[in-house]
Amino acid sequence: MNKNSLRFIKKEATAQALANAAFELALERGLDGFVVEDVVQRAGYSRRTFANHYSCKEEAVVMAVEPMNDINEFENLLDELHENTSPVDALYHFMKMQLTAELLWKMRHLSSLSKRYPTLEPYRLSVLHQMQASAQNLLSQLFHGRYPEGYAHLLTGAVVGASLPIIDGSFNVLLPDQSTSDNPEAMTFDQYWDTMFSYLRNGFKF
Repeated sequence: MNKNSLRFIKKEATAQALANAAFELALERGLDGFVVEDVVQRAGYSRRTFANHYSCKEEAVVMAVEPMNDINEFENLLDELHENTSPVDALYHFMKMQLTAELLWKMRHLSSLSKRYPTLEPYRLSVLHQMQASAQNLLSQLFHGRYPEGYAHLLTGAVVGASLPIIDGSFNVLLPDQSTSDNPEAMTFDQYWDTMFSYLRNGFKF
């Protein structure tokens, strides 16, 4: 299906509306506090429409946190990157583009929900796998096999892994929309991200 077609756009909008409704209900009531019927009523769709998009409420909850990549933004990034850009620098810009304040807030909430409701965990991991697959796709488009497949897999895995302490809140890192006045002892998102990538560029040497 053409991603620019009206049918595709409407399908994506419906899926997102259902996912957002499920995510909101999970935050408000906990995963055990609502059923699929509550989701469709809030989103304004039928159970049949829900079934066309999601297998269960857990999947819908997690898909609200799925990175929504603007294809034009992605194509602009590809155009802006110099042909001599290294894979590490390409991923620096790509992942920073994806990890918006809104997405990181949602992922933090999802991480917290997954600790309380383990049935969410397999679906939460699928979001991380998708992030890694998107990063590998970027490298594939930019470098056309100039690097071994294992190299791309290892590098993208390390980059996604670097985002985990921000996502689960295990490091004292401010999200992009937070001010240092909120938490003076915290590292800013840019400081953390630059530090992590300096390790990658230097082969993890200090």
